[in-house]
Amino acid sequence: MQVNNGAAPPSRKSTLAFLLPWWMSAPALLLCGVMLLVPLLLTVILSFNTFDTDLGPQSGTFTLEHYVAVLTDLYYYAIFWRTFWIAGLVTLICIVVGAPEAYILNRMRKPWRSIMLLVVLAPLMISVVVRAFGWSMLLGPEGLINGVLAAFGWEPVKLLYTEAAIVIALVHVMLPFMVIPVWTSLQKLDQGVANAALSLGASPLTVVRRIILPQVMPGILSGSLIVFGLSASSFAIPGLLGGRRLKMMATLIYDEYLHELNWPLGATIALLLLLANLVVMLGWNRMLERRYKKALG
Repeated sequence: MQVNNGAAPPSRKSTLAFLLPWWMSAPALLLCGVMLLVPLLLTVILSFNTFDTDLGPQSGTFTLEHYVAVLTDLYYYAIFWRTFWIAGLVTLICIVVGAPEAYILNRMRKPWRSIMLLVVLAPLMISVVVRAFGWSMLLGPEGLINGVLAAFGWEPVKLLYTEAAIVIALVHVMLPFMVIPVWTSLQKLDQGVANAALSLGASPLTVVRRIILPQVMPGILSGSLIVFGLSASSFAIPGLLGGRRLKMMATLIYDEYLHELNWPLGATIALLLLLANLVVMLGWNRMLERRYKKALG
């Protein structure tokens, strides 16, 4: 004779164990769906709508003319190239500057480490628009840089509304997004291994190349992905420091939405930017992961 002690049958327990993580993740999944997937789906639908100069976007219609217009016009290719070239250069500069800065930050002791960390994170505490206006004052014709050049009797240099101004400001904004991931990876580094290699006769360059660099490669990878993605989609800095003529993809999308009122074309450009960004970032991720695995043997 079996006695029921009130426990659920094994099949019911396994079902509850299987559904519990989904129920716990439901609020986050719902939030992700409402805030990310639904707007993205609406943008995809909008990109296939026709556009009438008098009536605006025509819902319920289907056309590929916006994709054909973008993919067959060299004007858009030039803006795509400028966007990804600037984003790649900003990422490279952030790696060259941010990785050594993170290493120095990791070797510091208190309280200098906290002070340096505050200096690194300070740009994130100020609005990107305020920082862009600050750089426009520094790089303008009457700015501090040209003022110093004029004081030495040199000719002023055109910096504002150039690609150089966009790169300088983006590096200033994006550098913390490179320093923090690399510094986090360095927290897991056993300094005793590097000291042992030095004591056995390895040069400092060999220690960096064979021990430190493979350990911080995940941080460099994640930081480069963040910096590249944010730089390629940046709007405020290219809009304020690049001017009306030096367009990037984000400023072009803004113009199509708010100036031309051609929402379907703006949605098309935004989706193509998203796809191109994903292709570049996934390719970069795959390449660095292969090198990282090869370096680890």
